[in-house]
Amino acid sequence: MIVPGYRDHPPTRWDPIAPIDPGEAEDFLRQCYLENPRLGPVEPRLAIVRAQIAATGSYVHTTEELSYGAKMAWRNSSRCIGRLYWRSLVVLDRRRARTADEIFSLLVHHLQAAGGGQEGGKIRPVISIFAAAQPGQPYAKLWNEQLVRYAGYRRDGDVVGDPRQADFTAAMEGFGWRGKGDAFDILPLAVEVPGEPVRLYELPERAVLEVPVTHPEFGWFAELGLRWHAVPAISNMRLTIGGVNYPLAPFNGWYMGSEIGARNFADADRYNLLPTVAERMGLDTSSESTLWRDRALVELNRAVLWSFEKAGVRISDHHTESQRFMSHLRNEEKAGRQVPADWTWIVPPISGGITPVFHRYYAEMDLRPNFYPNEHACPYAQN
Repeated sequence: MIVPGYRDHPPTRWDPIAPIDPGEAEDFLRQCYLENPRLGPVEPRLAIVRAQIAATGSYVHTTEELSYGAKMAWRNSSRCIGRLYWRSLVVLDRRRARTADEIFSLLVHHLQAAGGGQEGGKIRPVISIFAAAQPGQPYAKLWNEQLVRYAGYRRDGDVVGDPRQADFTAAMEGFGWRGKGDAFDILPLAVEVPGEPVRLYELPERAVLEVPVTHPEFGWFAELGLRWHAVPAISNMRLTIGGVNYPLAPFNGWYMGSEIGARNFADADRYNLLPTVAERMGLDTSSESTLWRDRALVELNRAVLWSFEKAGVRISDHHTESQRFMSHLRNEEKAGRQVPADWTWIVPPISGGITPVFHRYYAEMDLRPNFYPNEHACPYAQN
């Protein structure tokens, strides 16, 4: 079965010139009002929306529609394992912001509201929704793939920092930004509003909580100088609700430890730390059959989980999160809804076979509202 938005089958590209599809708007509104009887009858609202689309090519969501639509988009996100708490999403309506300074200030507030400030740690899911795109008109953009990412500097055929961000880092340097050249330099936010060139903003220290990564047993682990930021705030996805597109709608949950320990730190095209950890552990790396990668990977993930928990910063392990996802499946089945899920993303990148999410298939559906890669945002940020 070929389902747009799954695996190697990209979703239909967004046409920023096209007017809103009245059918998609109606489908969303009927479902939204059905699940929220307190909003009253949907027919009067549909009449207003049809008239707005006929006159302008678009329509404006009420605060309630925007909030519930964002929660539905999280519920429908096939690649997210942490959807059990979709109803708890904090929705910040930022549609009135227009200037780059306003947008940056509200992005800083987002990180603080999510619990990622220097006094934070109690991470909660938050989305900030800025102005919708109007058919054929320019709109505000954020070039970054996440609100917090570390730079990657190309040096003599190697990369200091995060290789994934090397192109973006070079682009920022081309605009005049200069980092310290360290492995964990926080990249600036690149905000572009209609009629103005892109502007770069440094995130203040008060907005970014970072956790030093050490190990419960290996004292030498601290010598690696590792750390990671507390809030995974995705910012290169386009939120679509009832046919209306919100190109700037950064959102976050909290980290599952394996996202850091088994991907950001371990992937060969990222920080590639497995050889280093294995060497410091004294492992035999002469053959793959010694499972040195597996042993190093487990200790790297232990270090991440232990460090976050020691710092009082919210994080989840892949076993707990897998069990929570199974609870989400049961809850949705009771509500009469199917759960779209991409097996290749739901199964954790470590010990997948001993988690409950491994041992079943999932419905492959492209349900809306949802989030999609924002292909028009930035040529340097990776989706």
